[in-house]
Amino acid sequence: MITFTPLSGAARSSRTTPLAYLLQVDDVKILLDCGSPDWCPETKEEDWTEGKDVTYEWEEYCKVLRENAPSIDLVLLSHGDLAHSGLYAYAYARWGLTAPAYTTLPVQAMARVAATEDVEGVREQEVFNDDPSSSTAHAEEEFPEELPQADSKAEGEEGAGPNEHRMDSDGENKPSTSSSTSMRKKEKRKYVATIQEVHEAFDSITVLRYSQPCHLQGKCQGLTIIPFNAGHTLGGTIWKIRSPTAGTLLYAVDMNHMRERHLDGTVLMRQGSNATVFETLQRPDLLITDAERANVTTARRKDRDAALLDCVSATLSSRNSVLMPCDASSRVLELLVLLDQHWKYSRLRYPICLLSKTAHEMLTFVRSMMEWLGGTISKEDVGAEGQDGGNKGGKGQKRKRDDDNDEEALGAFALRFPFVEIFPNPTALTQRYASGDPKLILAIPASLSHGASRAVFADFAQQENSVVLLTGRGEEGTLGRQLFEQWNNSQREEYKWDRGKIGNNVMMDGVLHLKMNSKEPLQGSELEEYLAKERAAKEKEAAKKAAEERRQRILEADEADTEDDESDSDTDDDDENEVERALGNDNMDVDESSAQAPSKRRDKTRTGGSGKAAWSSALEDDGVAKQMLSYDIYLKGNVSKATSFFKSADGQAQRFRMFPYVEKKRRVDEYGELLDVEMWLRKGKALEVDGESEEMKEMKKAKAEEELKKIPQEPPSKFVTTVAEVQLACRLLFVDLEGLNDGRAVKTIVAQVNPRKMIVVHAPAAATDHLLESCANIRAMTKDIYAPDQGECVQIGQHTNSFSISLSDELLASLKMSRFEDNEVGLVTGRIASIATSTIPILEPITSSSLKSSSSHSSSSSLQKRGKMLGARPRLSLPQSTLIGELKLTALKTRLAAVGVQAELVGEGVLICGAAAKGRRGAAPETLEDSVAVKKTARGKVELEGPVSDVYYIVRREVYGLHAVVAA
Repeated sequence: MITFTPLSGAARSSRTTPLAYLLQVDDVKILLDCGSPDWCPETKEEDWTEGKDVTYEWEEYCKVLRENAPSIDLVLLSHGDLAHSGLYAYAYARWGLTAPAYTTLPVQAMARVAATEDVEGVREQEVFNDDPSSSTAHAEEEFPEELPQADSKAEGEEGAGPNEHRMDSDGENKPSTSSSTSMRKKEKRKYVATIQEVHEAFDSITVLRYSQPCHLQGKCQGLTIIPFNAGHTLGGTIWKIRSPTAGTLLYAVDMNHMRERHLDGTVLMRQGSNATVFETLQRPDLLITDAERANVTTARRKDRDAALLDCVSATLSSRNSVLMPCDASSRVLELLVLLDQHWKYSRLRYPICLLSKTAHEMLTFVRSMMEWLGGTISKEDVGAEGQDGGNKGGKGQKRKRDDDNDEEALGAFALRFPFVEIFPNPTALTQRYASGDPKLILAIPASLSHGASRAVFADFAQQENSVVLLTGRGEEGTLGRQLFEQWNNSQREEYKWDRGKIGNNVMMDGVLHLKMNSKEPLQGSELEEYLAKERAAKEKEAAKKAAEERRQRILEADEADTEDDESDSDTDDDDENEVERALGNDNMDVDESSAQAPSKRRDKTRTGGSGKAAWSSALEDDGVAKQMLSYDIYLKGNVSKATSFFKSADGQAQRFRMFPYVEKKRRVDEYGELLDVEMWLRKGKALEVDGESEEMKEMKKAKAEEELKKIPQEPPSKFVTTVAEVQLACRLLFVDLEGLNDGRAVKTIVAQVNPRKMIVVHAPAAATDHLLESCANIRAMTKDIYAPDQGECVQIGQHTNSFSISLSDELLASLKMSRFEDNEVGLVTGRIASIATSTIPILEPITSSSLKSSSSHSSSSSLQKRGKMLGARPRLSLPQSTLIGELKLTALKTRLAAVGVQAELVGEGVLICGAAAKGRRGAAPETLEDSVAVKKTARGKVELEGPVSDVYYIVRREVYGLHAVVAA
C-alpha cells in the first residue's frame, strides 16, 4: 500500500516551492525533500507600515511537518538548495526529525553552505561555546527562540529590549520601550536554525555514491534506495526505491537532460541521436515527477549564453555595472564557470565581485569533489592551464604552480576563478570599489528578499544605464519574482520567457518602496539605558554567584566536621584494639575479660566519650550483651549465640579468623574465548571519567574564551526597519539559466519512462493540465495519473496480508527452480498442514490419493452439470506456464543476432525477425513466410505473429530465455 501526501509544492498550486512530500510504503514513512520557503517575502505596504500581523503561507506547511516529524522513518534529499533541503536543520534540531537521512556528498556539502548563508543573512549569528547564549552578533533581524505554547503569553508580556524596534505608521523607526507582541508573533513564525544546528544536522546525514544500492535496516528493512544523477545541481539525485511489496518507485524532480559546463545531463535520458531512457529506470511501478515547465519552451543554450555575455560586455564597456542576483551554492557554479571562460577568452579586466559569506567554503568543497563534476570543465581548462604553463617556462613553471597549490587537485584549475573577488558584505565592496567603477556584482540571494542582493539593489537601481540581470524567476512573493513579472509583462507576446525566444532589456521607471532591515549602534539615552541594564544584570549575576559560593562553603564545612567525628571514633577503636593486643587477647577467644569489655566501654560512653554512636547498639533487645569481635571483616548477626559441631573444653565454640571467599567462574563465549567483563566495565568507567573530567571542561572553556577574545567585540546596537524610497532608473533583463528541462524534454522523458502509475507535483495549474493532456494523447501511456493538492492524500494499491509458512523437505525436493536475474523462482502447489509442536503451518506436497479424489469429485460435478452422456470423458486441464520478467526488444535483438537471425525494430514496440528484416520495404510476399513479428503491448504482454517455421521456434526459444519459466 502506497500513500502519498504533498506537504508543500503540490500540483495546481500557486506556490510551487518549497518541496516536501510524505511517502508511506506499507508502515514506513519517507520524507522526500525538506525545503524551506523564503522567510522575507514582500508584503503589502499598509501591513508592515501599520504593524499588522501577517499570516504567511508557509504556516500550514510547517505545522504539518512539525506534527509528522517524530514519526518519519526515512529522509531523502535530492538537491542541495534551500527549496529542497533548507528546513531540514531546523526540523532535525527542534521538531524531532531524527530519522536516518540519505543524500549524495555534494548535496550534503552544498545544502550546508546554502543553509549557513541563509542563517547568516536572515537571523542572528551566534558565537557558540559551552554556553550557546553567551554572546550574539546579529545580522538583520532578531529571531527569538521557539517556545512552548504555554510560554508564549509570558514572552509577549515582557518589555522590549535594546535590540527590539517598532515602526510607526509614517514609516519612522523609533526604539521600543514597551512590549512588541505583534512583531514577536510574526518573528516566531520564521523557523530559521542556528549555525551549530545546521552543522549538527548535516553531519548526521549518510552520503551515498551514484548507483550505489543501500539496503536499509530496522523498521525500513526490505527497502533498497539507489541514487542516480539528476543534473541541474552538483550531486542532484533521482531516487529509486525498491520495496518487496510496492515494487519500484522513482522520485525524479528538477532534472536537466542537457549537458552544461560543469555538469553532465541526467542519467535518465541518454544523449545522442537515439536518445533513450536508462534501462534501469524504465517502467517503474510509480513515478513521482514535476511538471513546472511542462508548458515552457526554452531558448537554445547557445542563444541564452550569447545574450547574457553580450549584455555583460556591452554594459561594462560603457563604464556601467551589472548586478546578477544568484543563489549561494547550486546554480552559481555554472555562472562562475561561464564568466571565467568568457573573461579569459575576451581578456577582460573588469572585476567580478561575489557577495557571499560562505563563498570560500563553497569553492573549497567543490574543489575537493572534482569527480562529481562533468561537462567540459575538466578537459578544456586543464588543457588550457597546461598550455599556458608551457608557454611561460615549461615544466619549471608548472612545478612551481603545483608547489604553491598543493591542496588543490590537478583538475581544479578551472575552479580557481582568478577574476573573481569575494566580499562578505556590501560595505567591504564599497571600500574596495567606488560606486561609479564598472564591475559585475554577483549578490546572494537570488530572490532579493534580504541580505546583500537587496542592499545592493536599493542603490544600484537608481543608477542610469546600469543593468539588473536576472538568471532565474525567483520564488513566489519575493522581490525577484516581482521584477521578473515586470520584465515579462513588458515583452511582446512572441518574446515572453516561455516562447523559446530571448527578450529585450527594458528601462525601469517609477518609485519602489522597500523595507530594509539593518542594525545601528545605540547612542545617547538608549546607550545609557542599555549600559545600566547590563550593570544591573552583572551585579545580579555576581550576587547569585557569591550566594552559591557561600552555600558551597557551608556544605563543605559541615562535611569536614562529620569526617572529623568519624576519624575520632576510628582513632578510639584503634587505641582499644592496641591495648587488647598488648594484654594478649589477639587469639580472640571468648573469655570472661572479653565479655566484661563492653560494659567498661559503655561506662565510658556514659561519661561523654566519643564512641557513643559506635556503642549504642551493644545491647540486644533482651538485654544480653554482644561479644564485640575485632575481626578485620565483621560477621553479621548474633555471633555470640552461634553454635558449632566442634566444642572447646569449656563448652564454648572456638572462634577463628575468617575471610569471605567468592568463587570466580570463568565466562567464555561460544569460541572458548574468556570474557573479561570487569575490564570492559573499567574501560567504560575510565572513558566516562575522562569525558566528564574537570580538566577537559576547563580546557574547553579556556579554548572557547580564547576564541571569543579573537572575535572583535560589537558595540551595543538595535535593529531598525526603514522604508527606502528607490527611484528606478536602471535597465532590466532576464536570461533563463536555471538549468531545468523544458516542456518538450519533460513530455519525452515521461513517455519513454512509461510508468505504471504517475504522480505529478511541483507545478502550477496550467502546466499540470498541459502534461496530463499530453499523456492522455499517448496510447501506451498509463491512465493512472494523479495530481494531488497540498495536504491531499493519494492511496495507490491495496492492503495486503502476509503470512508465514514453512515448506516441507519433500516439497523442496520436488521443486523445479528457474533463474531470473539474481533470484531463483519456482511454482509451489501443496496442502497446508499444521503441527501441534509449531505455530507456523507447513506446506506439504499433494499426494496421489488426494489428486484422484479431487479429480473424481470435479468429474462427477461436471457430469452433473452437463448431464450423463454416452462415451463422455472428464475434461483434463492442460499444464500452464508462467513467464516472469520484462522483455526488452533491444536485448532480444542482440540475442537473435548472436544465433544468426536478423531482426529490426520498426514502428512502436514491434520487432521484425527473419527474412523480412533483411529485405526492403517492397519485398516479395514469399519472403514473409520465414518472418516473425514480436509485439510488446502497453499491458506488458508479448505477442508472436508469424507462420510455423524454424525462425518462429528460434524466436520463441530466445523469448523464453529472457524470462524465468515456471510450469504448473
